[in-house]
Formats: sequence, structure tokens, C-alpha cells
Amino acid sequence: MFEALERLPEEEMADRLAKCRAALAKVAPEAGGLLVFSRLAIYYLTGTWANGVLWLPASGKPVLACRKGKERALLESPLQTIVGFRSYGDLMPLCEKAGSPITSICAAEQSGLSWNLAALLSSRLPGVSFVPGDAALAMAQAQKSAWELAKIRLCGARHAEGLMERLPAVIQPGMSEREITRKCWDVFFDLGHQGQLRMTNGDEIFLGHIAAGDSGNYPSVFNGPVGLRGEHPALPFSGYAGAVWKKGGVLTIDNGFTIEGYVTDKTQVYFAGKASAIPDSVRRGHDLCMRVQQAVAKRLTPGAKPSELYALALSIVAEAGMDVGFMGLDGNKVRFLGHGIGLAIDAWPVIAKGFDEPLEAGMTLALEPKFGIPDIGMVGVENTFEVTEQGGKCLTGDRYDIICVE
Repeated sequence: MFEALERLPEEEMADRLAKCRAALAKVAPEAGGLLVFSRLAIYYLTGTWANGVLWLPASGKPVLACRKGKERALLESPLQTIVGFRSYGDLMPLCEKAGSPITSICAAEQSGLSWNLAALLSSRLPGVSFVPGDAALAMAQAQKSAWELAKIRLCGARHAEGLMERLPAVIQPGMSEREITRKCWDVFFDLGHQGQLRMTNGDEIFLGHIAAGDSGNYPSVFNGPVGLRGEHPALPFSGYAGAVWKKGGVLTIDNGFTIEGYVTDKTQVYFAGKASAIPDSVRRGHDLCMRVQQAVAKRLTPGAKPSELYALALSIVAEAGMDVGFMGLDGNKVRFLGHGIGLAIDAWPVIAKGFDEPLEAGMTLALEPKFGIPDIGMVGVENTFEVTEQGGKCLTGDRYDIICVE
């Protein structure tokens, strides 16, 4: 006999299913339900990391079909209908038998399937036409319940303790990025970090970015402003053994912390020396980023539009005459200021042009104003905030300045 390590509360699951159905009615009213394929989205809706397909009808009983691990799903999820299946061709009769037939027009989580599997699904569900359903999942996950917020708040507190209190005591100038990575790992694991950092496209990140000096401007394939050399071209994350944090140089750590699946995002900049020795260009760049974060965080209230918050940030930077370097140098420059966060690091919405759907209380977002300085590296901040009536409540610490390590 086995017991689940955690079982999603039934009322929590019911609330998530209702939010997803409401969002589906908004983005795809013609669809009779939603087919969900990614394990992350299935976990959100059912509480189990299932290998299979979830059919969420617009009304009626959801059906979780598992290729493998049905027994684990029964332990972890309060969902009433969990069945086994072998082929996409089994889905229609299984759902029919469960009393929740698949409808002729279905929304589908299109990002959750590869091209060849999508073609196979279409061939096994004759007479069914598909419309995009990803936006419904993103919108449902954006507003966090009290159950989720408790996890994220704990995660943020541990994240802040790790980067701001424990790590400065065990790193020093002369260490390589890889040595600093190992120290960071030790600190984070001692605080309960569970290892995996997930993205909505299915990518998983190893720890995050460890960038000493001009590594912070190294060409990056990651959709963020901080550059890094990484371990190797095959693993462009974490820190490079050949890059050393030198006296008088900056060190930028941009990483996530995860507890029970939920993630916070934070960047901390360190300086190898006394505060009085920090170069003026570093101080000016970092101060600008703190001003941008403060101004935008103050306006993280219900009803605020992400696109307008992004425009506010750009106006502050333009007024300071510091457009060059803001949010990255050259090809590393990105056109956003922040992003939603929860089970994935890069969740909806994005603080960027074109995102006009108003924020809601309980959403969690990471703000990450950064500034790249040629030959020196990357400075700036990133913190995870909760949207409240009083403005953004920072969940990852309340000190944002550069930490000096001698």
C-alpha cells in the first residue's frame, strides 16, 4: 500500500477546472471542451504528473487517460474518472463510455504536442476539428489561489535567504563560475530547492545563470537579457569553469527557486570589493533598474495593463538617457520587462507591448529590469511580486542593492 506525497485538495481542483472552463468560453466559445497534453498543464488541472491526455468538457466529468502510471494518478488526484489507454484511437470510446463524449469541435493544447503526434491525433479522431486552446490554460493559471500563493510565498522567502544571506558567506573573488554554481546548489538544496525549473514550452533549466564580469553580456540563446557562457554549448546554463570572478568585478546570478512545483525568479548582483570601489557606470546602471522596478511594482494592482507598465519603464529609461544597454546589449536585448510565474518560469502575462488584458489580484509576476555595460557585465534586479490592491508585494526579499563581497 502506498500513500501520495501530496494530494491536490478536491476544492482546489474544482476551482482550477472552473477557471479553465471560463477562460475557454472566452477564447474559444465554439469548442465543446479542451484536450490537454503537456504534463505541466495536466498536473495543474488534476494534481498528478500524468503521461497521457486530459479531456476537459465544457460541462460534465473530465477524463484523464494515462498511458502509464494510472495507479500513481489515482493516488495523487481527486479526479473521479482516471482510465488507462494505449492509442489515441482509444480516446473517443473511453470518453463516450465515461459519459463525456469528445465533441466535434475541440480546443487543443497545441503547444503540448509535437507535429507528428498532432497529425496522429487528428487521424485517430475522425470528424473532430481543432481550435487553439493554449490561451485558456495560460489565463487560468495566471491567477493564483490561496493554496498556490502559500507555496510561492514560501519559495520566495527561501530564495531571498539563499541569495542574500547564505550565499555571500560562502563565495569569494577568485572562484570560477562553476565553483560558485556548486556553492549556490548547496545553499539552495539545504533550503529545500527541488531541482527542476520548468518553462511553458517544455524546456527545463539547470539552476539558472551564473555570470561573472563580461559573461553577463556573452551572446545568449535564452530569451532573457542576462548573457552567460554556461557549462558548455550543449548546456548553456549555469557557470563556466574557465570564467573567474575577479576582484573589482561584478557577479550576476539570475536563477529560480522551486518548492512543490512552484517557482520564484530572482536576480542578485554582487561586487568583489568595497562599496566605495563600485564603478560609477555600475552604480548608475543598477540604480536605474531599481527605480524602474519600484515604479512598476507600485502599479501592480488589479486593472493595470501590462503594456502600459512596459511603456512606463521605457519612459523612465528614456528620460535618463540610458536606452543603450537597458534589457541587454546588442543581440541579447529583449523587448519585455517581466513575466508571469508559477508552475513555469515564463508564464502569462508578459510585461510587454501588446499585452493589454488587465492584471487581477493574486497574479504573480517577475519584474527584471537589467542593464548591460560593455566589458563589465550585467547589473540590475529581478524579483517576484504578487499583485494586490496596494501594489506589488515583493515575495523575494526587500533589499535590492548590490551585495559586496571582499
